[in-house]
Amino acid sequence: MESTEPYLPQDKIFTADKKQYGKLELKARARGMRHEPTPAEEKLWRQSRGSQLGVKFRRQHSIDRYIADFVCLSHRLIVELDGSGHLEPDQADYDSGRSAMLAELGCRVLRFSNEQVLNQTETTLAAIKASL
Repeated sequence: MESTEPYLPQDKIFTADKKQYGKLELKARARGMRHEPTPAEEKLWRQSRGSQLGVKFRRQHSIDRYIADFVCLSHRLIVELDGSGHLEPDQADYDSGRSAMLAELGCRVLRFSNEQVLNQTETTLAAIKASL
C-alpha cells in the first residue's frame, strides 16, 4: 500500500508533495524568491549559509505545498521571517494553519519578524542555534 503522505528525506532536494509541485509552480516561485530576497532574508542568509550555524540551511525550499524561508533538513527546523503583512488577521490564520501542517510533517517552525532579524541579529541567531 503506497503512502500518500508527503515526506522529508534528509538527503533529497525534492521535498514537496509531487502532486502539488508542478501544479503550484513551486520550483519557479522559490527560484524567484531566492533572486529577490527581503533585506531580512538576505541578512539571515549571509549569517547562516555555508554551515555557519553548524548545520546546512537551504533557503526558499519547497516542503509539501509550501515554500519555507529557511530550512535545516537534518534537524527538520524551519525558520520563517515575517514582514508586517503577517500581522493581518487573515495572514496570521494562514500562517498558523501552515505551521500546524508543517508540524504534522515532523518539522519545528521558528518565526521571527523582519525587524528582529535586522535589529537583533545575534539574539535571533542564538535562538536558532538553541533550537538545533
